[in-house]
Amino acid sequence: MARAAPLSFRPPRPSEDRPPAPRKGRGAGSNQSGRYELEKREPIDDGWDGGAQTSSVNDGEELPPLRTDVTIEKPRKIITSNTSPYVDFDRSINPYRGCEHGCIYCFARPAHAYMGLSAGLDFETRLFAKPTAPKLLEKELSNKNYKPQIVAMGTNTDPYQPIERKFQIMRSVLSTFSRFNHPVSIVTKAHLITRDIDILAPMAAKNLARAMVSITTLDNALARSMEPRAASPSKRLDTIRKLADAGISVGVMTGPMIPGLNDHEMETIMEKSADLGATFSAYTILRLPLEVSHLFQEWLEAFAPARANRIMRHIRDINGGKEYDPHWSRGREIKSPYAQLIGQRYRAARSRFGFDREKPPLDLSQFRVPSEVSGQMSLFEQDRVHKRGK
Repeated sequence: MARAAPLSFRPPRPSEDRPPAPRKGRGAGSNQSGRYELEKREPIDDGWDGGAQTSSVNDGEELPPLRTDVTIEKPRKIITSNTSPYVDFDRSINPYRGCEHGCIYCFARPAHAYMGLSAGLDFETRLFAKPTAPKLLEKELSNKNYKPQIVAMGTNTDPYQPIERKFQIMRSVLSTFSRFNHPVSIVTKAHLITRDIDILAPMAAKNLARAMVSITTLDNALARSMEPRAASPSKRLDTIRKLADAGISVGVMTGPMIPGLNDHEMETIMEKSADLGATFSAYTILRLPLEVSHLFQEWLEAFAPARANRIMRHIRDINGGKEYDPHWSRGREIKSPYAQLIGQRYRAARSRFGFDREKPPLDLSQFRVPSEVSGQMSLFEQDRVHKRGK
């Protein structure tokens, strides 16, 4: 087997002829070794059993669906801090590693390399769950040195991905935040968030919770191929409606916008979301770090071969000639004319649909460690017990 240099990893470009098509219900078409692995594995057709996986898929034969495997992870802490200049939050929680939604463009895919796994099919089929997250959160929030700040969820992988139905880690985490009166913000593609309206609505009434629904496209065929196990576009719009009807502050994340593929839908997505009760918005432009670039191009060649070169040309223009350069595509000063145009369109739509109104920040002042955790009663409770004793 060939030896790969971990620090100089560069995934091969997709085949010009027949890129591997994704397996049914999955986003990625391949599963190359992680960039830190010493051994590199690639499928080859040796003529046995009807050919290798890539040959079978491209010849129109359907392979059996890939099963989702979940490993229990036991971290020592659950709140993660970050100092990235490209995001507007400094702490987050991720109940799961990997994401069954299988979005081909997901920027979190390369993180699976730290687990010795591939950013391709492994990322969406070999998942890690953290069922101790609620207990860890309670411990961290109870620390005498803890100072409350808004915790963001759904910033890396979706906390409401399908396996949440079984594990219910997110629901328990929300219950913990509610008990502590701690503010939380959520980004998701999943209709499953509506399951937790009974927790979110009372928190929202105290200005302790808000949610954002990510909508990439309203085209069902594109969504099914690009985000195979995420909720359909209509389900995501319904999610906005149900959250808004419950009194929960809800916004829409339009993105990622992919030049020449879905960016023409931005204003329509924002308008429909506003009509259903969304009150704020954001947008992102596609980013292709590390292995994501190869995986996305592989998918693009299979889904839209006639437009693939033009779309990638726009993406390289946005990134200063590279496939990904955050200083160009995510910095404060947007340098590419195409990216500037998308930004101008977004700002105009944001104003037109009322998303530019100021929204009050989530309330940090209500945070408290509940008495059943701290073992201490409030002064009011102590006075009531004292009077009862008399």
